[in-house]
Amino acid sequence: MSILVVGSVAFDTLKTPYGERKKILGGAATYFSLSASYFAKVRVVGVVGDDFTPEHEAVLTRRGIDIRGLEHASGKTFHWGGEYGENLSEAKTHFTDLNVFENFTPKIPTAYDDSRFLFLANIQPELQLDVRRKMPRVALVGGDTMNLWINIKRSELLETLKEVDILLINDGEAKLLASEHSLVLAARKILTMGPKSLVIKHGEYGATIFFNDGSHPFRAPALPIAEVHDPTGAGDTFAGGFMGYLASQPEITPAVLKQAMFYGGVMGSFTVERFGPERLMSLTREEIDERFNFFRTLTHLD
Repeated sequence: MSILVVGSVAFDTLKTPYGERKKILGGAATYFSLSASYFAKVRVVGVVGDDFTPEHEAVLTRRGIDIRGLEHASGKTFHWGGEYGENLSEAKTHFTDLNVFENFTPKIPTAYDDSRFLFLANIQPELQLDVRRKMPRVALVGGDTMNLWINIKRSELLETLKEVDILLINDGEAKLLASEHSLVLAARKILTMGPKSLVIKHGEYGATIFFNDGSHPFRAPALPIAEVHDPTGAGDTFAGGFMGYLASQPEITPAVLKQAMFYGGVMGSFTVERFGPERLMSLTREEIDERFNFFRTLTHLD
């Protein structure tokens, strides 16, 4: 099964207690696609500038990722710069240069029309909705958003959520979207907005999935990692592992969704061990399954 992801392909300049990197490959669609590529065929729609070289493209194509939907525009690629202190769960942003991403309008190649899964990464909700409506044949739609869109484009976001099957956001975004201090109450309210399932990411503390059919929520803890070098992209990597595993299964059941939570956590745990997507570029499926089995052993009660 193929997954189409629409979102940012970018450069990141960052500093953590473990070092510094300048203009390394980043962006939500980059992390998502590399992660999902270990489970399914991935297609990317995004935009990059003149400074995005064949070497950068090769990071994606070596993983078999279809980049025919990656538009090359005149100008510079989206570039984010930030710094993490001892608290690696929060980044201090130094600059955000949208560059060619500022006027990004997703263009879906005809060859992508048969995509069975769609992930709407963090872009303006009206663009997400436009892409969704152009892909009426997809079997399942996942989506993401952020505080900015919740605050300034709430009505557009609420329209988009009606077309999303699984929403993946973090604790703070969930509480802001629902205007609730309680995460459980926030989840219940968000599930009335359209999504059939809601995955709330808790950073280093794992993630919880809530269902709108009355099923009990399910919590997957995070794997303990000795050294977190760079948390950038961990959430997008989680989403890629989660959606990629779903796309690899013949049927989406509650049990499959729970397994996908663990695979999302596994992929995120690899990402933070290195800077940028370095670790995602050199993984093997055997390493992934070995860590998944360790994860399952770690969380098994008997």
